[in-house]
Amino acid sequence: MLPPKSDFSEWYHEVIQQAQIMDIRYPVKGLYVWFPFGFKLRNLVYGKLRDIMDREHDEVYFPALIPETELGKEGEHIKGFEDEVYWITHGGLDELDVKLALRPTSETAMYPMFKLWIRSHADLPLRIYQIVNVFRYETKHTRPLIRLREITSFKEAHTAHRSYEEAEENVKMAINAYKEFFDSLAIPYFIIKRPEWDKFPGADYTIAFDTIMPDGKTLQIGTVHNLADNFARTFDLKYETPEGDQAYVYQTCYGISERCVASVISIHGDDTGLILPFRLAPYQTVIIPILYKGKEREVLDLSNEVFNRLKEFGLRAILDDSDERPGAKYYKWELFGVPLRIEIGPKEAESREAVISFRDERVKRKISIEEITEEKITEWADEMHERLRKRALDSMLEKVRFFDKVDEMEEWMGRGVALFYLCQSLECGKSVEEDVKAGVLGEVVEMPEEIGIDKEGKCTVCGKSGKLNAIAKSY
Repeated sequence: MLPPKSDFSEWYHEVIQQAQIMDIRYPVKGLYVWFPFGFKLRNLVYGKLRDIMDREHDEVYFPALIPETELGKEGEHIKGFEDEVYWITHGGLDELDVKLALRPTSETAMYPMFKLWIRSHADLPLRIYQIVNVFRYETKHTRPLIRLREITSFKEAHTAHRSYEEAEENVKMAINAYKEFFDSLAIPYFIIKRPEWDKFPGADYTIAFDTIMPDGKTLQIGTVHNLADNFARTFDLKYETPEGDQAYVYQTCYGISERCVASVISIHGDDTGLILPFRLAPYQTVIIPILYKGKEREVLDLSNEVFNRLKEFGLRAILDDSDERPGAKYYKWELFGVPLRIEIGPKEAESREAVISFRDERVKRKISIEEITEEKITEWADEMHERLRKRALDSMLEKVRFFDKVDEMEEWMGRGVALFYLCQSLECGKSVEEDVKAGVLGEVVEMPEEIGIDKEGKCTVCGKSGKLNAIAKSY
């Protein structure tokens, strides 16, 4: 049995193991093993992400090892990661002449190659991405999928453009791509411009996607960075313009990690286990024959007929004809978040009917076998997705409050997101963080329209003109 989801930390710890997402017993802190079921879920989620990325990007693979000489070139960038880098100092028994870093992120691995690839304006724009592991020496409390020392599924895209304006357009494209992706997961989000003191090291600015977890803390689930020409100047990334001049490229990069899987597990799940959107579930339907002595053949024949029909539709279906009692089967497949359950007993076999129920509703209804069509299942999948989206959004809205006084915010931290107005002053921002004892997430660029708060107002600290900002305890 799982702990109640109201005890989110314990619930998450247990559901990750009991639903066979990750095995936490690997003998290195912060490193975890994907179970087969969890890896299928991961691949389905990332399959959707690949579909979106492949429209405008080419997938590549860069090495995991970065020479210290390259990593150290961009001073602000390496300073942002210097406490997190894993260093390789020896090859066998021999000390290396140049230390090698296990990539914490790949700007300094890719951009020396960009210098070789980009010659003229005809080579631009360049848009690539990879899905790889990155390593960060995390000293805080590690947690599967959320805070790790090996991020196993880091999708990072890197682009190069002829001008700042073209890079800006690419930022907008990346944001829209991420919106489509998280919408497909039925995950609600804020789009927030990070404050200057919390942007990606070396970036001109950073845009982040944040969602709210069941315990009221925020989880950063995606980032988009406009790098301007900062890295181009460091790595001498130039191109020949149509006029024959040399000019620096302008760059963007944007990333998503397996935190996207963590958000699906955390936001949609309940006390009984996972609840997975239909199109992402490793098993979309489970057929459970209810066997009575002397009636087994009729029940199994109809169950197999339905199973084969679902397979013909291209669905990921499973027929559970094991010897376990029906109650044990119900619990098992609810734990694994199977969206649609189909039960067939002797009465149903006789009348060619089935009892169906959806994981998020727990309402049983009887239908004829002929009603189980590909078109009907598509309709059910869409309806379930909309229910999950609405439920997740309603839960988020309960965890968002607007404040016009700083001294009232601290009590809300850890329970949800506080919205308030803030000017551009570093002094005002740091003052709020100190008083509230939480991190300013930044300026709210986009939020669920149901929140309905103006994006401009008077700074909560100094009274000058300000913009809507968010602050919260974060993972």
